[in-house]
Amino acid sequence: MAGTGGVSPSVMPTLPAQQGGLPPGRRSCAEIVAEIDWSATALGPRDHWDPAVAAAVELVLASPMPMAFSAGAGFVLIYNDAYAEMIGSLHPAALGRPAPEGLADLWASLGGVVEEVYRSGQPFLEAETQLTVARTEGGPSEQAFFTRGHSVVHDSRGAVTGVLTVAAETTQVTRRLQNLGDLTARLAVALTVDDVARVVLGYALASFDVDHCVFAVDDGAAFRIVRRVRGEVLDEADERLPPVWKRIPDDPRAPVVAAAREGRPSFVPDGEPLREVAADRHERRIRALAVLPLRTPSLTGALSIGYRAAHTWLPAERALLSAVAQLVAQAAERARRFEAQHGTAQLLQRSMLPEHLPELEHFRIAARYAPGVDGNAAGGDFYDAFRLADGRLAIVLGDVAGHDVRAAAVMGQVRAALRAMALTDPEPPAVLAGLDRLVGSLGAESRNEEIFVTVAYGVLDLADGTITLASAGHPPPVLRRAGVAGEPPSAELVKVPPGAPLGLGGRWQTGQVRLEPGDTIMLFSDGMVERRGRALNDGLDALVAAAAAAPSGDPRNLCSLATAAVPGPPTDDDVAVLAVERAVTRSRSDTMRVAADPSGPSRVRHWMTARLREWSVPEPVIASAVLCTSELTTNALLHAGTPAQVEIDLNAERLLVSVADTGTRGSVIRTQAEAKTSLSSRGRGLGLIEELSDSWGTDPSVRGSTVWFEMLIRSTLD
Repeated sequence: MAGTGGVSPSVMPTLPAQQGGLPPGRRSCAEIVAEIDWSATALGPRDHWDPAVAAAVELVLASPMPMAFSAGAGFVLIYNDAYAEMIGSLHPAALGRPAPEGLADLWASLGGVVEEVYRSGQPFLEAETQLTVARTEGGPSEQAFFTRGHSVVHDSRGAVTGVLTVAAETTQVTRRLQNLGDLTARLAVALTVDDVARVVLGYALASFDVDHCVFAVDDGAAFRIVRRVRGEVLDEADERLPPVWKRIPDDPRAPVVAAAREGRPSFVPDGEPLREVAADRHERRIRALAVLPLRTPSLTGALSIGYRAAHTWLPAERALLSAVAQLVAQAAERARRFEAQHGTAQLLQRSMLPEHLPELEHFRIAARYAPGVDGNAAGGDFYDAFRLADGRLAIVLGDVAGHDVRAAAVMGQVRAALRAMALTDPEPPAVLAGLDRLVGSLGAESRNEEIFVTVAYGVLDLADGTITLASAGHPPPVLRRAGVAGEPPSAELVKVPPGAPLGLGGRWQTGQVRLEPGDTIMLFSDGMVERRGRALNDGLDALVAAAAAAPSGDPRNLCSLATAAVPGPPTDDDVAVLAVERAVTRSRSDTMRVAADPSGPSRVRHWMTARLREWSVPEPVIASAVLCTSELTTNALLHAGTPAQVEIDLNAERLLVSVADTGTRGSVIRTQAEAKTSLSSRGRGLGLIEELSDSWGTDPSVRGSTVWFEMLIRSTLD
């Protein structure tokens, strides 16, 4: 490119640390220029300077923009205070010296353009120059961007006498454009409205350095908003929890409501834009506010950013904010559609699974289901456990191939039929034979012979722990032995006679395994162990190893570990797991239902402390467990807005605590004192669990979700 002197202007070296503004005692460039003995330079005595040169120097020294004049073939350098800040510690030594000497290595990269302009006499504009800048002496380096323009200065005879350089920093604009690309990428993978809110609030704070940001969407008769403010400290756990939403009335005095309803942006450069609707002192301090509507065919909302100081909303900034608003509105609409579809699929899936598993004196049962694909379609995996007429326990885990409503419908029919058959004749061969006829009939009815169903079904004798098992093309269960006489726990695949999948007219045989106290059996679907590009046996071996290494045989813990036991990218298949443990001793358990009000966590702490001390749990365990439970209860009440249920279960090995909510987020009544509490602590519950517990996890349920943790008891309990 002409005018570059063979040097790329887009990548520049690190500049020395800048000296800052003009602190007391620091002389200006104009003062230094007046004191320099110019007779010793190529310019000669100052009173003999050509009028054009003198005018150029006067222009440079008076300009608030970074400007420099490189005089003559030696490029004697004269610059102003703004330019001095750019070159940092090279000032003031560079002033009045030939630029190749004064700027040293910097001139080797920056000087090529100046030299070419001087030789050619043609002006040149560098659209973007990147430099690594230290804003203060010894401060951290950062990337800065500048636009530089160069033009020649002619003397009174018309000869080229030097090059005038004007620089303008464009770092903020460049970064905002880069951040806009990042915003687009992050919004593209935001699945829920919560995700969109988290992304856009983080972007606004980082890119525009605002004091106040609000994201609002319509919620039927009113709006709900989520807000971020400068100085709010959020830890890693906050990013894993839903944002805290607040409902606001449909008040047209509120700028976000007005923008959302009218579909028009508003920009207030200085004033009190939130005075009439301010919720706290922070909002009353906002002076400059920009509000952008978010409008799509199915969504109404607004995005606002504000400053505590006056701020001029320039046309370029308004255009950028409008582009951001369009991206956010589209992402929020996609997220809302996904949530609706996802919620329907999950409700369908979970409604076909048991809402509660049996509670037994000497056996504990847990299960987990995780949808495959994108979680937006119902699948065919299912599990069940129920008491039989003769007092035994039926356990089953099945897999209907497919990820659609048809697979879920077949799954529902198979599960219902299995329970009906088992309650009539619970023996595994008879149950599987009946299911085989059902699946065959369903295939013939739909004229589709490709219905593929596998099932592992067993009957547990609660008196002696014996399980009679049969498999219709299903992976064998994993048996975890607790270990006796100081031996470590072990795990193995249960040897079950193989049988054909349902619908093929097979015959099935049974095998038996006995659960000793402390042992756990785990049934699972093939999505648990299948990985792309890896043999199935590798997944089975990894699952067995994870079960053997588990800190305890607690079924909920094993279900959680199993879903993450096999490394590698998972397939699109669903995952289901059901685990049954024969307890060493009978558990002590209790349950407390907590109302959705601010006093809930305090009452949980008192109740739990009293109960665990009554059970002689070691004090260090009590302190840790109560702290974690209090935080989880707070999170459940805050984010679900419905009553929470706290369950504690204690045996000789471990303390298991679970906190369940029963619905989606709603409004939570907060006391005046609570409203003053910083939200920065709201997400620390998960971090505490990770630090204080031996294992933890989350389990979805038909209504809501459950967070649980386990603490091992290393002393003998009475």
